[in-house]
This record gives sequence, C-alpha cells and structure tokens, in this order.
Amino acid sequence: MRIYLDNAATTPLNREVFLAMEPYFFENFGNPSSSHHHGRGAKVAIAHARGIIADLLNSSPDQIVFTSGGSEADNTAILSGIRSNGIRLAITSTFEHHAVLHTLQALEKSGEINLVYLQHDAAGNLSLPHLEKLLSTNEKAFVSLMHGNNEIGNLNDISEIGELCKRYGAVFHSDTVQSMGQYRYDTPDLNVDFLVGSAHKFHGPKGVGFLYRSTKQRLYPLINGGAQEQKQRAGTENVTGIVGLAKALEISYRNRDVAQRHLIQLKERLIYKLKDRIVGVTFNGNSANTMLSLNSVLSVSLPDPQNGIDLLNYLDQQQISVSGGSACNSHSGAGSHVLTALGPQFGRSTVRFSFSRYNTEEEIDYALEKLAKCYVGTGKGVYTAEFSL
Repeated sequence: MRIYLDNAATTPLNREVFLAMEPYFFENFGNPSSSHHHGRGAKVAIAHARGIIADLLNSSPDQIVFTSGGSEADNTAILSGIRSNGIRLAITSTFEHHAVLHTLQALEKSGEINLVYLQHDAAGNLSLPHLEKLLSTNEKAFVSLMHGNNEIGNLNDISEIGELCKRYGAVFHSDTVQSMGQYRYDTPDLNVDFLVGSAHKFHGPKGVGFLYRSTKQRLYPLINGGAQEQKQRAGTENVTGIVGLAKALEISYRNRDVAQRHLIQLKERLIYKLKDRIVGVTFNGNSANTMLSLNSVLSVSLPDPQNGIDLLNYLDQQQISVSGGSACNSHSGAGSHVLTALGPQFGRSTVRFSFSRYNTEEEIDYALEKLAKCYVGTGKGVYTAEFSL
C-alpha cells in the first residue's frame, strides 16, 4: 500500500471540498468582475466564502484578502506592515519559513530595515524576554513570528507575543500557514495584525490562500492592474479555489476536536514505537511533546545505517512518503535552515513525519516496521543495515 505521511507539505483534497468547487468549474464559471448574470453569481460565491472565513476568525469580511497562497500572503503582510508604518526595525527568528526570512533579508540588504533575530534555546524555544528587551529599547518594530513550525512542529505563544507587541506599539505578523485549521483564532483577542492561511495545508485546493489584516493596517498590493479584492490585489479571482478554501476551513473547524485527538494518538503511537525499536533515536525541537508542538508534525533524527543508504529514498521505495525537512527546499540541494539553527548536533539523518486525519494506526505501524528494518542492533549504539539497495 502507498502511505502518505508528508501532510505538512500538502494535504489530500477533501471530497466534500471538491463537490463544493465542482459547479464553479462547469456551470458557475463567470468572471466576478463582469456585471452580467454569470459574473454576479461568481461574485456572490466569493463574498459568501469571505464571510465564512471572517466568521471563523471572528473578524469582518473586509479584513480578509484572497491570495495565491501563503507565500504571497506573507510577502504582502511584511511589505505592507513595514512600509505603511514607516518601520525601520524588524524582529524575527531563524526558524521562520523562507517566505518570511527571504523577504525580510531582501529588505535588510536594500537598507530599508535593520533585522534582528530572537535568541532561542537548544530546542528552538524563542526568548520572549529578549523580545521584550528589543521592543522596549528600540523604535517601533515589525515582529514576524510563526505560530507552528513546519519542520519541527514547535508552537510559539502568539497570544503572549501579541500582548508584548500591543504593549510596545509593534506591528505583529504571524505565519499561521501550518497551524490554520488546527487551532481556533479569535482575532479580536489575539492582538495580531496579520494572519495567513493556505488552503492546501488543511485539505483544500492548491494555489489559493488568504491574508487577515487588522483594521489598523493598510495593505499595499503586490500585484497591480485591477480593482479586485477591494483594490488590494489585482487579478481575476480564483473563484473555484476560494470556494474550496472556505469549505475546507469550515470542515476543519467543524471536525477540529476529533481530528486533534486522532493526530495525538497517531503521533504518540509512532513516538513509542520508535523508542522501542530503534536505539539512539532522538526528536528534534519540541516535536515529541504534544503540548508544545503541532500534533501533525514529528521530526526524528536517526542513526545512519552503515551502508550509507538514503532513508528518504528507501522509504519512498517502500511506498511511504515522508520528508527530511521542509518540502519547499527539498529539491534545492540545501540543508534545512531550521535544523541548522538548532545546532551542529543535527548532522544525522532526519525524517519528518506529518499526519492528517486520514492517516490510520495501521499506516503508522507499517511505516515503523519498514523503517526499523534499516537497523539491527548489535549492541548499544551499534547498528548494521539489514539489507542493501
């Protein structure tokens, strides 16, 4: 059987989501900028989807802007938050997604901002005292810190971070791509200026996302040429994708509690079996702690088999799809910047297992059995490969 355990990279489309999208491929295919019947129908569908997302976030529809995905939403939030507020100091962490890091680093390189990285411990926990010190001793700042890390699963306390930002008048952007759909966000109580969602991370379609902005923040469009999205993003809207996005988020909220219990069971099962079967296994960041990490992500460092096989390729040949880190750079030849930031101890083989509500305990057991065959203990800390490729 083919097993998919790379849900942090993308998730399978929910069939209920597809059924909601299908009419907008074939019957209701109008351009929402057109004034005729077909266009009005598409425009109504977008407005309805915007309202659903706004209700789920306890915000208003005019605070939701649809984008092509999380990367565009992050870029828009960063550039708008910094430029519309005349900010010169940006604070982030070395664990952020490249959509955040590369954007901020480009602004630093051009001389537009000074960029500071928060201190952290060996597990990747960010120092909030350091954040407060930076906020209290410097000019108005832009803070960009994710909620859930896509590689090691670490959760940041964005509620406390939001309180600090509010206290010192900072603009706060949180990349919530990996956690959207798993957590409920009550935006009025969160003290966050920008949140981000990408549909394909919670069983929606690829190529569509959204940006939430607080009413205090003005957006500068990255794409010009039209008056779509309240004149904040030009281009004909992806109507089918937007409909699917709203339906997927609605389903995620509806099934959230049951899904989270299921994810915890899968994660704890795999942790127990890894510890039981493979001597020397370790877990990166807080990923083995279900209270401090995303329930959908488990990052594992493993001893290297003596014959030098590539674990990811081996698992793929066993019909098991996993990742070694972020899928966004898996073909670039570059190592994981997240694991590098944790320190030199992460030179071993690393596998990221990431789960969805569609995974089963049987799949976890099968994946563990195949992985365990890579190692035959011949004494504590000594391994031989049981097979050769």
